[in-house]
Amino acid sequence: MFKLQSTKMMQVALATLLLSPIAPVAAQEKQGLNRAVLLEKKLELPSPNVDAKVIRVTFPLGFKTPWHTHEGPGPRYMVKGQLKVIENGKENTYSAGEVFWETGALMSVENVGDAEAELIIFELAPVK
Repeated sequence: MFKLQSTKMMQVALATLLLSPIAPVAAQEKQGLNRAVLLEKKLELPSPNVDAKVIRVTFPLGFKTPWHTHEGPGPRYMVKGQLKVIENGKENTYSAGEVFWETGALMSVENVGDAEAELIIFELAPVK
């Protein structure tokens, strides 16, 4: 008997929920999406097959890389800190929130801030 009443109560509750009008959430109640293009670059890929990587790099205070290259070009996003980048004979300093384009040419990077720096590398390299 209890199972039957319990089942009927569940059916009534479910029917009530399904048939109750649900008020749509008004657009003004939600926070608006804030979208901003930080960097845009038209490029021609060397091949239709590209190995796309997202790499997080953490630079200790005062750390300086040796001269090096990356497998491919791409945008770089500064998460925190301050980095001095020397590439193609040009020197630039980037801080948290900034985005820059790395060509893949010979370069050096140095943490010139007063704390650890963090960089996200979006690399577009030829498939090996």
